[in-house]
Amino acid sequence: MLEMAYRFEDWDKMLNTAGILYSYAQCIYEEKQYHKAKKFPVPILDTERPLVYYFGFSHLMRGIVCQKQGKYDEARDSIYRYAELGWIEDLGVEGEEIAEEFRYLARANLYIVEILSGRTELLEGYARFLQDNPEELLPGLGTILQAAVQYGLDVDDLLHTFAEQSAGFGDFEDAGNLSHYFSYCYHLALYHRRAGRLPEALDWTIQSLVLAHQSRHDGNFKRCLALFESVREGVTEEQAGRYHEALKECLGQVVMKIPELLHVGV
Repeated sequence: MLEMAYRFEDWDKMLNTAGILYSYAQCIYEEKQYHKAKKFPVPILDTERPLVYYFGFSHLMRGIVCQKQGKYDEARDSIYRYAELGWIEDLGVEGEEIAEEFRYLARANLYIVEILSGRTELLEGYARFLQDNPEELLPGLGTILQAAVQYGLDVDDLLHTFAEQSAGFGDFEDAGNLSHYFSYCYHLALYHRRAGRLPEALDWTIQSLVLAHQSRHDGNFKRCLALFESVREGVTEEQAGRYHEALKECLGQVVMKIPELLHVGV
């Protein structure tokens, strides 16, 4: 439920569900601690993952929502909470490994929150972090581009540094990476538009439009349409053709659904 809400940017749903998940985890943990204190047999709950995972994941999701909403102080608070989960007793080997994974995520996400909140002096250190942790490169470059657009930064040299690795972003197929890839493409289009590079802005706008359609995210699709219109004066014949093909594909899927709707009497 949380991952689906994230893909559709339903922040209220995410916050509510993350709160429920945390309250369940807290209730289970307190019950175990009570039984231990009273020297009663500790109840065993068969969960897919150790309890520490659900504590960490609920804080992680809450932090992401706060970041997306620009509530950076609240995002930091959530990050600090899943950065250190060692207070949970009886973690065991698997639990310790999970806690360590959340420490790593906290480090990566704290960079994002600090940079988006205006601490652009951290960009150099963040670039080194991305070089050492290439699995964070896609969301990382999306963050850098977002900050560049927001604060009027020139990050051409940094983009050139990662040009070879970023060329493979389009190969990702899972929903999570597609969401990150859309953000990367969309903010890259905005970045090129601000720099006056309309051909590049149009190329990345069309790519963003295609990704928004693939993910069936209407809000992102509308944003891409508006962005395309804002740079339309620079469109080439080839780009106009790709743009219209993308729109035709979208319209074609709508037309194909009409007989199905008629069949069920809608």
